[in-house]
Amino acid sequence: MNKYFLLLLLLFGCVLINITINETVDAKSSDSPQPLEEFLPEIGYKTVESALKDFEQHYKKELKLPLRVPPISFTHRFGRFSNIDGDINDEFEVTMISDQFPHNHFKINIRPIQHKIPFEKYISDVFKLKNGSDAAYIDNPKIDFNMLVFERDDWQYVFSIDKDVSDKLTSDVLIEIANSIDYPIKKY
Repeated sequence: MNKYFLLLLLLFGCVLINITINETVDAKSSDSPQPLEEFLPEIGYKTVESALKDFEQHYKKELKLPLRVPPISFTHRFGRFSNIDGDINDEFEVTMISDQFPHNHFKINIRPIQHKIPFEKYISDVFKLKNGSDAAYIDNPKIDFNMLVFERDDWQYVFSIDKDVSDKLTSDVLIEIANSIDYPIKKY
C-alpha cells in the first residue's frame, strides 16, 4: 500500500508541477505592455485639441502652438492640461512619442509667465527668435533632455527633446520649431 501511496503522491506532484508550469508560461505569453493609447489617458492625457481647449477656457486666453514638429517619427501625440493647485503649477503639455523608437520623445510644456520655472543657471546658449525674443538652450549633462526655453504672449514655453536624438534635433531645429509659432494662418 505504501508503494501505491508513493506512486499516487508522485503522480499528483507531477500533475501539479505541470499545471503550474503551463499556467506560468501562459501568463507570461499573454503579458504584454499596455498600449500607449490605453495607458496615457489613465493619467490625464487626451487629444492635443481637447487639452488645449481646456487650457484656453481655464485662462480665457488663446494659446499658440508651433506648426512645425521635429523631423523624426512619432506614433502618438497627446495633450494634457494639469490644473493641480491653482495657477502656480498649472501647465499645458504636448507629448509626441513613438512606441517603436522610445527615444523619439518631444515635449512642449507651457505655463503662465508669472509662474515660470527659472532655468537661468542651466543655460548653455541663447538664441534670438524671429519675433525678437530670446530663447535659452539647455544642454545639461545631468538631465536626459535638451531644452529650449522662451517666453511669448505671457506664456513660458519649454521644448524638451530626448538627448539620444539630439544629434538629429539640434538647437537650430528647435529654434525653427519655436519660430513656426509666428507663421500666419489664413482663414477662409
